[in-house]
Amino acid sequence: MTRQLHLNAFLMNTGHHEASWRLPESDPHAHVDLAHYIGLARIAERGTFDSLFLADSPQLWGGVAQRPSGALEPLTLLTALATATEHIGLIATASTSYNAPYNLARRLASLDIVSGGRAGWNIVTTAGAEAARNFGVEHEPAHADRYARAAEFLDVALKLWDSWEDDLIVADKAAGVWGDDAKLHPARHRGTYFSVEGALNVPRSPQGYPLLVQAGSSEDGKRFAARYAEAVFTAQQTLSGAQAFYADLKSLTAAAGRDPDHIKVLPGIVPVLGSTEAEARVNERVLEEHIVHEHGRDRLENLLRLQPGTLDLDAELPADLPPEAAIEGAKSRYTLVVELARRERLTVRQLIGRLGGGRGHLTFAGTPEQVADAIGTWFTQGAADGFNIMPALLPSGLEAFVEQVVPLLRARGLLRETYGPRRTLRERYGLPRPANQYVTDHACALATA
Repeated sequence: MTRQLHLNAFLMNTGHHEASWRLPESDPHAHVDLAHYIGLARIAERGTFDSLFLADSPQLWGGVAQRPSGALEPLTLLTALATATEHIGLIATASTSYNAPYNLARRLASLDIVSGGRAGWNIVTTAGAEAARNFGVEHEPAHADRYARAAEFLDVALKLWDSWEDDLIVADKAAGVWGDDAKLHPARHRGTYFSVEGALNVPRSPQGYPLLVQAGSSEDGKRFAARYAEAVFTAQQTLSGAQAFYADLKSLTAAAGRDPDHIKVLPGIVPVLGSTEAEARVNERVLEEHIVHEHGRDRLENLLRLQPGTLDLDAELPADLPPEAAIEGAKSRYTLVVELARRERLTVRQLIGRLGGGRGHLTFAGTPEQVADAIGTWFTQGAADGFNIMPALLPSGLEAFVEQVVPLLRARGLLRETYGPRRTLRERYGLPRPANQYVTDHACALATA
């Protein structure tokens, strides 16, 4: 079968552009409207997207002046969307820094069962002192410590998801035997960060466990992805940068003893469409004109770890910014933003405009043909296995992509016409259902006895 694109719809309230809520067509209350998200999920499903994705953080970011703030908890919302859709995968963001493995593993397995094998987990290691204080932690954990905790969290979650063998349930009414205790495997984990004794209290899910997704592009993030992730969301601004990231991650995955084809790289793209390139530029400019630059400056100063009031809107970034090594937060996003500003000699005002659409993800204004060309180029030239589609404005931006770009991708043989017989999210991503670690170990022990 010809290699085909994987498309994920990254859904964010009224759209990814920070000023999207100010346009006449937008509903400022959409971020808590279930009907809004059901409509978006069905649009993406009409476009045969592999999955949709909800970001999340265990804190309220900044104030509430800039854009619609707060969000419905992703696993709750995705459970509702599972009943309103049939095919599309459902990926929730959840932090390893401020969750416990047992409860989160149970909730994710439950979503996989309810959806018939369509669940995914975007694994994040939450940065920021404000989030830490929401959980009684006075200081933000160090970057390396967050990834060490995440690795142990994943090891525990995998034990829990495998704690029921697939054929544990006997359901023998005549004998009065419901399940086989010999096929139950308590976690009995004792580690640096976690102590977890028992087996999970839900059966092994249709996929074995949810699709594992990761979004960190720092060196620690890439090593973590190479060990665990099956899909990676990444922010890349240039074809050459995306190609370098793609090659590096595939190489690291092979070095970790995994098949590089079993990790899919999906850069983010914010498409702004028009019937002509000039019209697309006008549509982009309308959004930019609604940006409140003072809000953007506050957020940029926070990202760059600068004191409030440091940045001049009409000057370039200061020359003496701290190096990435000194940043304990979002290291890769910090580097991307600084390199973008330096490479293009942008003023702070211009940089805020560039970041307003996708916070560092590639923003592309053009005709449907130009957007399809860009996607096809990155896909065929070793920069991507697919894309995280991030419409600037919702629902109209997603609707336009599905109606205008998807048919072009299908005509070029890059995207499926229908979902076909593959039912689970893993199957859609071309991934095998993972073997149960306890069954494999038991079989190996018998073979060597």
